Amino acid sequence: MASSVNALQGSSYEGYVAVREIGPLGMITLRGSPTDLANPLQVNLGLRLPGPRKIETAGERSAAWMSPDEFMVILPHHEVDRTLAALHKDLKGKHFLTVDVSDARAVFTICGARAREVLAKLCPVDLSPAAFQPGDLRRTRAAQVAAAFWISGPDEFTLVGFRSVAQYIFALLQASAMPGGEVGLY
Repeated sequence: MASSVNALQGSSYEGYVAVREIGPLGMITLRGSPTDLANPLQVNLGLRLPGPRKIETAGERSAAWMSPDEFMVILPHHEVDRTLAALHKDLKGKHFLTVDVSDARAVFTICGARAREVLAKLCPVDLSPAAFQPGDLRRTRAAQVAAAFWISGPDEFTLVGFRSVAQYIFALLQASAMPGGEVGLY
């Protein structure tokens, strides 16, 4: 098995917040009836099935709601094959789809006291602390490309986008985080 390589070789930028490409992370698209998916997710990953626009996290593993019948499982990259096999076994006889999308995604962290502001410049989402809290997830756009993001730690967000536009996403985040561009939103 070939080793996974980050799209931008771990690029980073230190502006008024820090932007970093992270990974490689394992990512599995999981589609099916939430009723069918809930128990295998709990048994194999220790995760509850998240509700709409939510993310559930347990240690290094997360399950993110992507649509009424689609979830993204995030886990250490080396666990993908084993997890896919376990899910296939537990979902046998059910209507489902699992796909390893790890190498099709680029993942970034935005860290700092004004991380919300950096994302608010790019995404049509109310990022005020009252409207967007830990456990919330948004599928949206970052300027002209699809993205999903959530709060991954104190003053830290994780953003996932397509690998094919990783350089564009990084440039957007970098421009949004440049010193002198602070707007004092939050």
